[in-house]
Amino acid sequence: MKAWEMAECIFTSAKPVIRSAEEQTWTDNVDVSGFYDDNLSLDWGSNVPGSGAPEKIMVAAIQALENRGYRVSEEGYRLLEQGLIAHKERDFVELHEISALLRRELAAAEKDETSPYWGYTVYESFVQYEKAVTFPAAEKVDIDSAEFGDRIRGAWLSQLIGGAMGTMVEGYTYEKLEEAFGDVRGYLREPNTYNDDITFELAFLDAFSKKGYDVTSTDIALSWVGLIPCGWSAEEIAIRNIKNGIFPPMSGTYRNPFNEWIGAQMRGGICGMCAPGDAYQAAKLAFSDGEVSHANNGILGEVFNAVMTSLAFVEKDIRRVVEAAMELIPKDSEYYSVISFAYECCGKYTDWRDALKACREKYRRYNWIHAYPNACCEIIALLYGGGDFRETLHIITMCGIDVDCNAGMIMPLITIIQGMRIIPNELIHPAFSELATYMRGRFRKITLEELVNDTLCSIKKAQK
Repeated sequence: MKAWEMAECIFTSAKPVIRSAEEQTWTDNVDVSGFYDDNLSLDWGSNVPGSGAPEKIMVAAIQALENRGYRVSEEGYRLLEQGLIAHKERDFVELHEISALLRRELAAAEKDETSPYWGYTVYESFVQYEKAVTFPAAEKVDIDSAEFGDRIRGAWLSQLIGGAMGTMVEGYTYEKLEEAFGDVRGYLREPNTYNDDITFELAFLDAFSKKGYDVTSTDIALSWVGLIPCGWSAEEIAIRNIKNGIFPPMSGTYRNPFNEWIGAQMRGGICGMCAPGDAYQAAKLAFSDGEVSHANNGILGEVFNAVMTSLAFVEKDIRRVVEAAMELIPKDSEYYSVISFAYECCGKYTDWRDALKACREKYRRYNWIHAYPNACCEIIALLYGGGDFRETLHIITMCGIDVDCNAGMIMPLITIIQGMRIIPNELIHPAFSELATYMRGRFRKITLEELVNDTLCSIKKAQK
C-alpha cells in the first residue's frame, strides 16, 4: 500500500465527533510552553545533577568551536551576551529567538587558519587511523575461566565505585575541593549508581550482544535512540540528529560543536572489555562507537581508554599499559600532544599536584568537560597511583573536573590487572548490587550480576 493510500484510508474512515471544551486543547493539561522553556533554559544555565557544579552550555559551545579551530563572529558573541541577559530575566520569548539566531552563527563559524589546531592531522575514519599506528599482536585471554569472570565483575564494580565517587565532586578545581572537603578519600554521601555515563556503555553492549565484532556505528546509533531518551552536549545533539535520519559519522559532526568533549572518552571501557588482549579490535570497536557522537580527537580519546582497558587483561604493569596505549595514538594528532605532555609532566614533578597544575595551565582554554584536561587527569592518577586502588581513586577524585567519567574509566584498569581482591571493602556499597538508569527497556534496572553475565555471554558469543 502506498503512502497516499494509507492517508486516504485514514481520512475516509474517520468518524466525526464533538469534543468538549477541555478536549479541544493541544496540551492535554500539560504546560507545553513551560516544558520547552525549561528545556531551553538548561542550555543557558544549569547545574550538574550529582555535584551541583554550574554549566552554561551555550557559552561552552562557542568555546568548543574555538578549541576546534573555528572563529565565531562578533554577532555570535553579541547574541551570547543578549541570551545570558534574557535567561537571567526569564524572558523566554526573547531567549528562543536569540537561541535560534546564535545556533545559526555557530553553524556558520569560519575556519581560523591561524589556529594551532590545524597544525595536526585530522583523523576522519578508522581506515585512516589504523594506517598511522602499528598494533601489537592480539594475546589469547581465557574468557571461559573463573579468573576472567572475576576481572569483568571487578571492572564493572570499579566503574560504579569511580562513578559514584566522581558524581559527588565533578565540575570543580582541586583547590575548591580541598577547601570544601579536605583530602577526599571516601564517599562524601551515600553512593548510588544513577550516572548517565554508563548509559551509553550499556547501549553499546546491547548492540554488541547482537552483532559481536561486526557491530557498526549504525547499529550502536539505533541502540541509542531506542534505549536512551536524552543525553547532554555531544550525545544529545547526536541523538537528535539520528532521530532526524542523520546517521554516523554525520551524527557526530553535523552542527555538533561538542564532538571533542569527553563523551566518547568516557565510554571506551566497555569496548576494551569486549576485546580483551586485542588492542586492534578494541580500537575498532571504540572508533565505531565514538563516531556516533564525536569526531577526530574526541574519538581518539575513546580509542585510548578502550586500548588501555584491553591491554590491562594481558599487562601487569599499569605504567606499561599507559605507555602501550599511547603508542597506539597517532603522533601527529593533537590528542597525542596532550597525553604526551601529561606523561612528561609526571616524569618531571615529584608531587602529582604539580603535574596537575602544569596541565591545567596548559589547557586552561578548554572546558572542564573537554577530553583534553580529563585525559591529563587520567594519566596523572594512573602514574602517581602506581597500581594502588585507594591512592589512584584518591588522586583522580582530587584532580577534579569531570571526575565520574575519569574515575569510571581508570579504576577498572587496576581491578582488571589485579582482580576483585584489590577493591577495598569499605568502598563496596550495597547500592552497587543493582544499577538504576533512565533508559528504556531491560536496562532500566539491572543487577550487577546480570550485567556481568550479559557482558560475559556477549564476549563468548562474539568469539565463537
